[in-house]
Amino acid sequence: MRRKIEQALISWKNSPVRKPLLLNGARQTGKTYSILEFANKNYKNTVHIDFSAQRSFAAFFDGDITPENIIAQLEARLKTSIEPHTTFLFFDEVQACERALTSLKYFYEQAPSYHVVAAGSLLGIALNRKQQSYPVGKVDHLQMYPLDFEEYLWAAGEDKLAALIRDSYLENRALGLHEYALDHYRRYLLIGGMPEVVYSAFDKRQGEKLPLANTRILQNTINDAYIADMTKYAGSLDGAKILNVWRGIPEQLAKENHKFQYTTIDSSARAHQYEAPINWLHAAGLITPCYRISEGVAPLKAFMQQDYFKLYQLDVGLLTCQYAAEPQDLEPESNKAAHFRGGVAENYVMQQLVALGIEAFYWGTASKSEVEFVFRNTEGEVIPIEVKSGKNVTARSLEAYRNAYKPAYVIRVSAKNFGFERGIKNVPLYAVFCIE
Repeated sequence: MRRKIEQALISWKNSPVRKPLLLNGARQTGKTYSILEFANKNYKNTVHIDFSAQRSFAAFFDGDITPENIIAQLEARLKTSIEPHTTFLFFDEVQACERALTSLKYFYEQAPSYHVVAAGSLLGIALNRKQQSYPVGKVDHLQMYPLDFEEYLWAAGEDKLAALIRDSYLENRALGLHEYALDHYRRYLLIGGMPEVVYSAFDKRQGEKLPLANTRILQNTINDAYIADMTKYAGSLDGAKILNVWRGIPEQLAKENHKFQYTTIDSSARAHQYEAPINWLHAAGLITPCYRISEGVAPLKAFMQQDYFKLYQLDVGLLTCQYAAEPQDLEPESNKAAHFRGGVAENYVMQQLVALGIEAFYWGTASKSEVEFVFRNTEGEVIPIEVKSGKNVTARSLEAYRNAYKPAYVIRVSAKNFGFERGIKNVPLYAVFCIE
């Protein structure tokens, strides 16, 4: 399965200032698969230690954790040679052995010629709990996410369609395969980007789409695993509150809320009770908060309002699974499900922006005007993004924003084809991955 992180890993390998690499990401996003694929293509030998499955290896890190001692023990135990430059050393599920995480500091200081990667799930939780284990300033970082829509197209064998979409985005030229691409987009809303789920969605021999039921079992299994983690790793926090936030997000997205409503979770809920559970979910990589800004000018963080935010889940497929949504539920119609489709589209767009490394906010006023996302592009311009799940693109809020801040242009994401007129760049829903 082709992933964009491979190019980032190649850049890390070839960097003249390379440090040990720490790869973080939620469970089931494909960290182990992608790292091993990269290692097999780029190194003569790979040493893979999974601290969750091979717990005995943690004993190697109980005492002396200098590279010389660790390498000697690993070579003796595995009956192999670990050579600088040609051997890839992979510490997997490193959250299960925090001393291994600490050892990265000494690899950087004492043995920088070794190529070392550590990866894990819930690393954000572990690091918050044991700050002394973290090798501050001694590691490079990468974050792993579910497949974005372009990676999904690659997995579906639609490489040429993805390339045509990029060309149309750059040239603001209508795409002849517009409806075909929209069909793929709507299927992605149901499947999402969890690698195992995507793999299950296509018959690799025939190149055909498989029934949605094939993916729902896997999605429910992943969701159940996340819920189990919320209970197991909550620590001193109330696991029930973490779970309430997670389960409350689909309901909130299906309503026309202008901020996260604590009372939707519990009629007696207060902000101070749920701040830590929300932070836990964010640190675990399961949600992304989007904060409101009072002004659409740079720097955006200067105008961020901490008390006004929305929450989005890491994967739109897991979200629609929680709704038990069927394909017909996502067809653009003017009915009471419009808010549900709008919330799903927003979560999808946020997922693509996160994968692009874009920090997005939303803009709102006391008069209820609201623009779904605002970000700074590669040229430093503040650009608003309006999101519509269908072809009805009437939006007073976007005009209010334009009148107030006069942006260089605005992006309107919808089911309409590409185009650029009156300062509005029309971007089809399937092309969000092209935004700079």
